[in-house]
Amino acid sequence: MASPSRRLLNPILFVCDLQEKFRPAIYQYPAVLATTQKLLQASKILNFPVVATTQLKGKLGETCPELQLDCPGGIQTLVHADKSLFSMWTDEVKEALRNAGKLSPGGRPLEVVIVGIESHICVAQTTLDLLKDNHKVYVLADGVSSCNKEEIPIALARLRAQGAIVTTSESWLYECMGDAGIQEFRDISKLVKDTKDSTKESMQALCKM
Repeated sequence: MASPSRRLLNPILFVCDLQEKFRPAIYQYPAVLATTQKLLQASKILNFPVVATTQLKGKLGETCPELQLDCPGGIQTLVHADKSLFSMWTDEVKEALRNAGKLSPGGRPLEVVIVGIESHICVAQTTLDLLKDNHKVYVLADGVSSCNKEEIPIALARLRAQGAIVTTSESWLYECMGDAGIQEFRDISKLVKDTKDSTKESMQALCKM
């Protein structure tokens, strides 16, 4: 039997604009944060990089503190960039990926999984830009939202039609692994079990539309 290997070879997590000032405005924001926290924990287990952005943080504030991005004992991002563009696919993000050896001419396409806000603006434009550059994009239905809930299914339908894979956090984690024989499988299984209640709540909040 061949040695087990992962299904996704170049995964990276994009965390889009999950800032404190958006908390009162975004539909089911706690559900988005819960899914993001699960993916961030998985990034430590499976050792895939994290890219995060803020939108004009001078006006709109810092990333939500419970995500613990770039804090002692928290998740260290590859880049935690501020932007005015709606898309995360900025020159600063590309440069950080190039410096980390994740992005090179003729290199392996990225396998980007996206969580954050808003589904129809920053998440959508990030996804479209990544697809244009021939990267594979997973948008998590239990990890994205907008101020108006009606925007969400329209945005997801559009992105699916453009070639993005709209899926869920648990499905993506198992696709990322691809084989129960990999060393990290037990820890990911424990993470899934430990977060089953919050996963159910996020699914019920964001995936019923």
